[in-house]
Order: sequence, then C-alpha cells, then structure tokens
Amino acid sequence: MRQLYALLLLSMLSTSALAANPQVVVDTNHGSFVIELYPEKAPKTVANFMQYVNTSFYKGTIFHRVINRFMIQGGGFTPDMAEKDTRAPIINEAGNGLTNDIGTIAMARTSDPNSATSQFFINLENNQFLNYQSPDPELIGYCVFGRVLKGMDVVREIASSRTGNVGPYSDVPKESIVINGITVNKAPL
Repeated sequence: MRQLYALLLLSMLSTSALAANPQVVVDTNHGSFVIELYPEKAPKTVANFMQYVNTSFYKGTIFHRVINRFMIQGGGFTPDMAEKDTRAPIINEAGNGLTNDIGTIAMARTSDPNSATSQFFINLENNQFLNYQSPDPELIGYCVFGRVLKGMDVVREIASSRTGNVGPYSDVPKESIVINGITVNKAPL
C-alpha cells in the first residue's frame, strides 16, 4: 500500500512540474529579474515572445521608455535609438482575463490592436485603463502574458531613471538601460 501512495505522490509531483509555467531571466546593466509567462492564457503572445528570446533578439536592446509610477517599456530599440527589424505582428490576446496590474508584463503596440511585435512593458501600477473592455479596437486593451516573480526592486530602480527626449522619442532614460539578454530560467522559482 505504501508503494502505491509513493507512486501516486511521485506521479502528482511530476505532473505539477510538467505543468509549471515557463520563466525567463531578464538580465540588464541594472540587475536581473525573473518573469513567469502564461502560455495557457496568451498562447500566441508567449510563443511570439519566446521566439524572440530563443533567437537572442533582445540582447543589446534597451528600455527606451520609462515613466515612473506607470511602466517601463523595452525590447525594440538599440542604445542609439535604432529600431530593430521584427517579425510580423501578432493577434491581440488581451481578452484573456489577465489584467495590467503591478508587476505584470504586457505587449506594447501602436493604435492598431493587432500590431504587437517584440516590444513589451512592465506595469508599475494597477493600470486598469489598459485592460480589455470589449473587442472594439478602441477598448481592446493591451495583452498581459506574464508577471515579475523576482526582482521587482530592479524594475523599480529602472523606473526611477532620469529621462528626457531623444529626437522624436520622450521618456528615454538619460543613461541607457541595456538588456544584456533574456534567457529561459534553468532553475524555476
């Protein structure tokens, strides 16, 4: 009987390990933080993000838009404010039930709801006005696809950076906040 319980417990543990959400480590010149991704809620968004991660696309990009008490945005520009070439945009999955709360990561986009490519942002506040309200293009919101599990202090340090204008861009940190890389977390939390 004990063997049956041990086998059942082992089976449950291995199933839960398989069901764990993927995690990535964002390494910056200001420190690192860990993000848990939600592929069940935003499968296309997570797959898109992971394609960029797995090809080292984010290496050498910056957090180019930093607004304290709102969000930090990165993943598309180099330190000289050159925009990197991206793959085709993805469908907006904002209606997935996840909300733009403190520490969540969401896809950045233009006014076209289905224009997200590589850029993402991390919410510094509960930004409910960014949430899905309806399929109307004006109310569709921004797709949340994960959250910071560890290192929110690093995110807040980035958020406190002094910013200014660079060409047509505003809220650009005066000192480049460089993403050294984003990698799959080999030792999930």
